[in-house]
Amino acid sequence: MRSIAFADFLIGIGILFVLEGILFLAFPGWMRRAMKSALATPDNLLRIAGIGSAVAGLILIWFVRR
Repeated sequence: MRSIAFADFLIGIGILFVLEGILFLAFPGWMRRAMKSALATPDNLLRIAGIGSAVAGLILIWFVRR
């Protein structure tokens, strides 16, 4: 039996895929440029952006679940 937390996690991943798909559908040129920009960005900056995004997501989840 799956736990509620795992089901919530899967729902979150599904929402991520939906939002990403909508961005590619609505703005393919912009998404292409964003990916090219990410390829040219140094690893350190990508890591900082990644940890910032992860922390912001955790804070958002904490506020919603509170």
